[in-house]
Amino acid sequence: MKRNAFPAWLLALALLLTGCASGQAAQTQEQAQTQTETKDSVVIAIGSEPETLDPTQGWGHGNAPIVQSTLVQYTADLTFENDLATDYTLSEDGLVWTFHIRDDAYFTDGEKLTAEDVAFTLETAKAAQGSVDLTYMDKAEAVDEDTVVITLKQPTSIFLNTLASVGIVPEHAYSDDYGRNPIGSGPYKLVEWRPQEQLIFTANEDYYGEQPAIENVTVVFMSEDAALAAVQAGQVDVAYSTATLGTTEVPGYHVEAIPSADNRGFTLPVLPDTGETTDTGAPIGNNVTCNLEVRQAIAYAIDRDAIVDAVLNGFGRPAYSENDGMPWNNPAVALETDVDYAKALLAGGGWADTDGDGIVEKDGLKAEFDCLYPAGDSVRQAVGMAAAEQLRAIGIQVNVRGLSWDEISREMFSQSVLMGWGSASPNETYYLYRSEGALLEDYYNPEGYQSEITDGYLQAAMEALTPEEANEYWQLVQWDGETGTAMQGQCPWVWIVNLDHVTYVRDGLSIGGQPIHGHGHGLPLIQNLSDWAWTEG
Repeated sequence: MKRNAFPAWLLALALLLTGCASGQAAQTQEQAQTQTETKDSVVIAIGSEPETLDPTQGWGHGNAPIVQSTLVQYTADLTFENDLATDYTLSEDGLVWTFHIRDDAYFTDGEKLTAEDVAFTLETAKAAQGSVDLTYMDKAEAVDEDTVVITLKQPTSIFLNTLASVGIVPEHAYSDDYGRNPIGSGPYKLVEWRPQEQLIFTANEDYYGEQPAIENVTVVFMSEDAALAAVQAGQVDVAYSTATLGTTEVPGYHVEAIPSADNRGFTLPVLPDTGETTDTGAPIGNNVTCNLEVRQAIAYAIDRDAIVDAVLNGFGRPAYSENDGMPWNNPAVALETDVDYAKALLAGGGWADTDGDGIVEKDGLKAEFDCLYPAGDSVRQAVGMAAAEQLRAIGIQVNVRGLSWDEISREMFSQSVLMGWGSASPNETYYLYRSEGALLEDYYNPEGYQSEITDGYLQAAMEALTPEEANEYWQLVQWDGETGTAMQGQCPWVWIVNLDHVTYVRDGLSIGGQPIHGHGHGLPLIQNLSDWAWTEG
């Protein structure tokens, strides 16, 4: 979530663009140009570098890990199809999954992938206790070379979602440095990793599936402005950009606005400030946002369409929840902008502008709080400023401040944060709203939302035996007709916009039918890399 250091090779490019490049920089440009003209190669600029390429530590979380294979994989409509698995069954009690493994999958060191590797991967991911949550798994066992049996502690409806992003690692070649030197059985293999600069992949010639049309892939890590400069200089074929920059026309390139579940919204602390702190001493609670009428007034006063048009240049759509458009979303959570109703909510709660300064107050307390965003994120800054301007019309003062993530982690339990989430899995709803996750330092529930009713629906959704049954409970989490996490309910979040992932693509290159993207600055872009191809010479 933090910005990366300025790559050395990009510094050379910047000098070149200003006419001050050395002969070495000129050579760098010539080499890059040669690579982009090779029609089995691409150079991709994205905004964030992965911490690891180890799936048991989180690589591929929410996306497809291109170096490794998965048991199942997502389809474009968010259902599942087999990958390493040839078939699977689930016991009637929802506890025992049996997967049969294809017999033609090999790791890039020549060793065959077996059920032992699958069991080892899942057990290792469970022990790591990282972003892959397998706390609900009891054990994974290989009963023969091609069959793995996975036993859960309780039925878990999101299990296939988890398996779709956990790449299988080789037990025989796994070590502490695996994340930097991975061996897998996926469509690509890692050639080189230069930290804070680039990743280089090449197609896996022994992949059991269809060979990718793009053989050589270089992924460079750049800030938003630097990526656009690289596009303008013709140095990259694909660049992840932003809505604030996406209207720039560049000859030889076109912009693709890829729909996403990547949302932006305010977290609003629901607890009062009583002087309590977290275990690390961070203050808890806010005496303004703890009032339900304030949170709901904010939700109704914001004109989301106006922010999409003015701030995102049309690259997005209004957001009403963490999962708009997903099969598990409750359509009843959408609401219309209603400034008069927002004012009425505040007045009904006893808030009034008694001193004429334009800010309402109650019992001497001004309706004023801070909204924090990661400094350097131009989109969050712009969204926050636009929303704050709209909220002044109802007498609420929001002070938008850019901080580092370390600083935000200290203030997020007592101030609003312009946070971003989004996933092609309903497990995000579970983590955002479960009571046991409140006030943990993992960014999911810093607002401190807790509800026995919500917990009951969450548990029922997790333990459902079919996706259809689970979806009914996920929807009740949001709104059951009387209460829920929705903005017309308890409103711990005010959702504002869903972003399109704005991407510059060189003319003549197809980046395939992009699946809906989750949250992330570029990594979702390459999850279908094996479908990319040059269509024009």
